[in-house]
Amino acid sequence: MNRTLLSIVSHGQSHLANNLLGDLERLASDVDILLTSNIKERAPILTLPNLRVIENTEIKGFGANHNAAFELSEHAFFCISNPDIRLLNDPFAALRETMNDPSVGLIAPLVTDRFGAPEDSAREFPTPFGLLKKAVGAGDGRLIVTGNSPVTVDWTAGMFMFFRAEAFRQVGGFDENFFLYYEDVDICVRLWQAGWKIAVNPTISVIHEAQRSSHRNIRYARRHLTSVLRYLLKHTGRLPKTHF
Repeated sequence: MNRTLLSIVSHGQSHLANNLLGDLERLASDVDILLTSNIKERAPILTLPNLRVIENTEIKGFGANHNAAFELSEHAFFCISNPDIRLLNDPFAALRETMNDPSVGLIAPLVTDRFGAPEDSAREFPTPFGLLKKAVGAGDGRLIVTGNSPVTVDWTAGMFMFFRAEAFRQVGGFDENFFLYYEDVDICVRLWQAGWKIAVNPTISVIHEAQRSSHRNIRYARRHLTSVLRYLLKHTGRLPKTHF
């Protein structure tokens, strides 16, 4: 079917997910929604006719949850979104239109904060030298995307990613060995290696109401470091040529 399946994973974040679902109810009638409750919710999830809710019996990682959602889909397009995304307009029709270029496997909108300032949602691929530069404050590889047409990028952040289902299926979805962090970078590497382009369309935007609480949690810091090391071991010296 030429519709989009939107996968949202909630970690007891029904207060955020319900805000996004309210936006979707008003703006996006041609999107089917699958919400995975990874941790017991503090409040009920809104009931929508195009929404299916799955409650996990055990906590799964980012990639495993979205891969499981994709396995239930027969849609032509597969979108993933954090629950803390908000919509002012329907981005889906315009994102599908960008897919008129058959070489594009993943498209993302411009991600802004609640005040309209662009976030660092598109970057160059991390390398050992690039991570060293970031550590000493000499740049973090972020890309400034402007203009009125899609711009190819190395990778785009997993807070909101719009895939051609064919491309997602070809590369085998997310690598579930990345429990949290860098699974978005990894799948972008593999999409480029498989010949698919990745782009950001700066004429389309979504709002990221970032919580940032994980930045202060030592457990998440350990997971981040583990994912960085896994990524470097997997891809250093094997990064694809992009922007062709």
